[in-house]
Amino acid sequence: MKKGLELSKEPPSAGGGRVDEISLASEELVGSIRPLIEQARSRVAQSVNSELVLLYWQIGKTIQDKISAGRIAGQETGIVDLPSRSLTAEYGRGFSRRNLFHMIRMADTFEEGTVQTLSAQLSWSHFIEIIYLKDPLQRQFYAEMARVERWSVRTLRQKIQGMLYERTAISRKPEELARAELDALQEEDRMTPDLVFRDPYLLDFLGLADTYS
Repeated sequence: MKKGLELSKEPPSAGGGRVDEISLASEELVGSIRPLIEQARSRVAQSVNSELVLLYWQIGKTIQDKISAGRIAGQETGIVDLPSRSLTAEYGRGFSRRNLFHMIRMADTFEEGTVQTLSAQLSWSHFIEIIYLKDPLQRQFYAEMARVERWSVRTLRQKIQGMLYERTAISRKPEELARAELDALQEEDRMTPDLVFRDPYLLDFLGLADTYS
């Protein structure tokens, strides 16, 4: 019995070192794989977002052309109401009456090529904030700033409400003012796949509104 007790007190075998090596190798492997996953998520988010925004522009243009061809300007409400009910029932709230009017405004505000360029970074919610600005240069300013700096929708709205364009345009040193504003963005939200996939318009578009958490 004594001998058995002595054996139980022997130090563990050198196999523990092998386990540590495997664990370290596994961590390194995960570290190598994680960027691949994140890059793929970003590409998927960007691709789906671009398709959705372009689709909305095309729908707006189709409605706009129908109104023009039928010479029924001023009767947009009647033309939009029925398609809105049908499309919403079939495809979700992304095709609500209000959103269809956003699409018409979008087609009236931007050329298709511009939309294709901007949609690589801007979501539909970004466009809604921009398309109702009255000054074309103002719209261009915020669209380009949001695209280059990858502003979140919240940040874009804050900059519009804070009249960044107006303050930059009238400043004697616009570059310095713009740079100061951009530097302040470093601590603010940026567009990420997580934000894109939480967009209710995108979830409806993919048929995931009631199933995706």
